[in-house]
Amino acid sequence: MDTMLITMIIGGFVIGVSASFTGLGGGFLMVPLLLFMGFNAQKAVGTSFMGIFIISVSALFAHYRLENVHFKYGLLLGLGGILGAQIGPLLLEQMSIPQFKKIFAVILMILSVLLFFKK
Repeated sequence: MDTMLITMIIGGFVIGVSASFTGLGGGFLMVPLLLFMGFNAQKAVGTSFMGIFIISVSALFAHYRLENVHFKYGLLLGLGGILGAQIGPLLLEQMSIPQFKKIFAVILMILSVLLFFKK
């Protein structure tokens, strides 16, 4: 097996555990992994969504078995997300890779600080 294939499988495993444990979807780990592997920002984000989709479906079933899913609220969040998901790629296409990396890093830092200090 080549190195990229092994990295993708191991990365997917780690991201799957992290995503299903934290509920963060895995993109916060998957996008940086793909960027470090040489993907441009647009391909990293798009490819990440494919991986996240598969991981999310699997995690949904696992959490459903544990009775940890509130379907009504999940559907409402998803409906709102459908609109946002159409706007995000259009914004990304207008950005350079360095701009994207900076914005992505700032978002992760803000979320980290908020989560760290939330009681």
